[in-house]
Amino acid sequence: MSIKNMEKINTILFDFDGTVMDTNGVIINSWQHTFRTLEGKERTEDEIINTFGEPLAITMEKLLPNVPVDEGVKIYRSYHYENFSDLITVFPGVIELLKKLKKEGYKTAVVTSRMMYTTKQGLDKYDLNDYFDAIVTCEDTNKHKPDPEPINIALEKLNAKPQEAIMLGDSMFDILCAKNAGVKSVLVGWALAVNEEDKNGPDAPDYIIEKAEELLDLI
Repeated sequence: MSIKNMEKINTILFDFDGTVMDTNGVIINSWQHTFRTLEGKERTEDEIINTFGEPLAITMEKLLPNVPVDEGVKIYRSYHYENFSDLITVFPGVIELLKKLKKEGYKTAVVTSRMMYTTKQGLDKYDLNDYFDAIVTCEDTNKHKPDPEPINIALEKLNAKPQEAIMLGDSMFDILCAKNAGVKSVLVGWALAVNEEDKNGPDAPDYIIEKAEELLDLI
């Protein structure tokens, strides 16, 4: 059953990392650089992928509890900022989807745990700014995903109601944020950080799409 058979959706919220933009490589490389610098060795990619969707400072405290957060973040960002623009790409079909949503008059926003500087950098690289009516980053919120605050702020900016909105994301932080805000959730099929148990468990997303254009069939 498509969403259009149940509710009138007029607002589409997008996570940034792993949903709009393929930043997986630069995030993994930035963490490995941090681990090499502080520990002299790399860790498994799975350990990094499991943190996707969480604000950097929170993850830093969890993964490197004996290192001052500011020190770890500085090392991470020194690599991340230097390599970010060169290592990111837009996922297939996303630009075409955004063009169609804009043409059809949907309200759109980015809701991300990333900081504004690199969010804008990624959007600027691919000329995507005009396709989003609002951007909510970790700097706009006191609480972060999975708390509903980031989505609530986006809805307020867009003058939209929860029942009129849908959130696309690649992590359970996104899915739970949507659920906690009373918004329908869509997991993108190119996600790395969600396993089969998450997909089918009690907090499972409302929908899963394998290709960006499939969102149009839902709404």
